[in-house]
Amino acid sequence: MTAPSGFGIYIHWPFCLSKCPYCDFNSHAAQSTDHGRWRKALLAELDHFAAETPDRIPTSVFFGGGTPSLMEPETAGALVAAVKSRWTCASDLEATLEANPTSVEADRFRAFRDAGINRLSLGIQALDAESLAFLGRRHSAQEALAALKLAQATFPRVSFDLIYSRPGQTEARWRTELARALDLAGEHLSLYQLTIEDGTAFAPAHGRGEFVLPDEDEAAAQFEATQELTERAGLPAYEISNHARPGAECRHNLTYWRGGEWLGIGPGAHGRFGGQALAQTRSPGAWLAQVDADGHATETRHTLAPAERRSELVLMGLRLRNGLDPTLLEEVWPALDTQALARMIEDGFLVEDAKGLRTTDKGRLLLNAVLGEILN
Repeated sequence: MTAPSGFGIYIHWPFCLSKCPYCDFNSHAAQSTDHGRWRKALLAELDHFAAETPDRIPTSVFFGGGTPSLMEPETAGALVAAVKSRWTCASDLEATLEANPTSVEADRFRAFRDAGINRLSLGIQALDAESLAFLGRRHSAQEALAALKLAQATFPRVSFDLIYSRPGQTEARWRTELARALDLAGEHLSLYQLTIEDGTAFAPAHGRGEFVLPDEDEAAAQFEATQELTERAGLPAYEISNHARPGAECRHNLTYWRGGEWLGIGPGAHGRFGGQALAQTRSPGAWLAQVDADGHATETRHTLAPAERRSELVLMGLRLRNGLDPTLLEEVWPALDTQALARMIEDGFLVEDAKGLRTTDKGRLLLNAVLGEILN
């Protein structure tokens, strides 16, 4: 079976050539990897969870990380083939791979396409040398543009990421950069405001005053400019940070935001299925040893309490421009502070109508504050 929101399979490749200073994902710098052993372990964990979900119909596979484009294309191919052999998949199965645009990885794009990848997500992050150096990226702007051109000639679907609200960046400079990005884009863009996360290299540096981010007013102006320019270019926001031509949305991420089910394969991966929440062992070495011993490395597993499920649906669903449809709104209603909800609607942050509950443009700008108000 598959819920209307889909059933996704997330596969985590934890290794990078270097750790970016803004990144708080479970990623680890590694210069060498035993690819054969990792392929075997990822396939083993996939087999383990396939046995628990034989009636699901996968709609997407997503290779995240880390830098999944550092894995051997044969590994991606073996995993995609395993998904197709262990489940009856949707006929239009989306298979996404995150990639960095270095020349070494770009040369492997064709091999990943032949391995079954049909959507590439390229981590460009900025279009000028100074910003790329600040963000700790290993590629040049020229390499990024060359990789994007090759990706668009190789894969049927391509997205790329940019990070804005960087130190010294103004609304005018961001408008110029985003206009250039929109000229380069095809069907999808992910545009993230730079935030300082605990546990990253940027956190202590920012705390020491080594750099300063744009203030709230400037960051808000850049966010609003983002909505304006992407809408005008035909790639409106369908989620807070994601923009696409109609029908080109990332199906895998929509599964998360719409409260669907997914498996999480690999170190630190999380999953939701059968009313349960699962998390895999985070350390790559410990995960690998545990899978070698047990066939999987599930560290925690618990049944989602109704209140936990409702809160997750609200937190994820209101990230979407279309918000919570009437069926989901009915399910989450007990989690909402109805007086605060009425106040947020009256003040123009939310809209409730026959289509469900969703944020306004004003509400999306202050989403975290809105969520803090309406959740019990």
